[in-house]
Amino acid sequence: MTFAATVLTLYPEMFPGPLGVSLAGRALERGDWSIETVQIRDFATDKHRTVDDTPAGGGAGMVLKADVLGSALDHAIEAQPEVSILAMTPRGKPITQERIRAIASGPGVTIICGRFEGFDERIFEARPRIEEVSLADIVLSGGEPAALAILDACIRLLPGVMGAPSSGIEESFESGLLEYPQYTRPVEWEGRTIPEVLRSGDHAKISAWRKHMAEETTRLRRPDLWERHEGARDQPASGARREMKD
Repeated sequence: MTFAATVLTLYPEMFPGPLGVSLAGRALERGDWSIETVQIRDFATDKHRTVDDTPAGGGAGMVLKADVLGSALDHAIEAQPEVSILAMTPRGKPITQERIRAIASGPGVTIICGRFEGFDERIFEARPRIEEVSLADIVLSGGEPAALAILDACIRLLPGVMGAPSSGIEESFESGLLEYPQYTRPVEWEGRTIPEVLRSGDHAKISAWRKHMAEETTRLRRPDLWERHEGARDQPASGARREMKD
């Protein structure tokens, strides 16, 4: 089954962009995934093809019009009625690897790229299927770079895109932790050597070292992730919860 991506944007020429090269590009050529862009401006109704207007109540910048965007989105929904719909906005919920994995396991995704000061709020009220998502606590000039990143995260999880199946599992965020440090040859470089345990051939010791280093790296660099990881680890299993209630 082909993973089908649809992107609503004012700049369709930005796609597939970097997704047309490397692993994603080869997967695109094989037909493992597809991409269609929808030019939002095509759904404007005036002769100037206007897609934005000044903010109600005053203020700087411009706001994407709900009527134009609604028509563009309805066109995309008609073509792909079952896929998730994401709107890229700094106000959105931060995207997670867990959500990426869920999207990648489905038939595709529709992504709406914001511009200017954002969206008319009524689009979310009128189309409640839209998920407002954010790539990170940063502000971009538009949603296109964030859409490319999200699509890349999904595409690399599609069957056959990455070489080794385990490549998508032993990575940062997959287990709720950051990834352990990686090394490769030469064994010594500028007086620094690969840790001895990684050269020992003892797979049990290597696994324990990697687990320990993942935990330490997460604890020191991302205390927010570490706190969630510790909280999840302390949760009793569902069976234990039932026994406690009985």
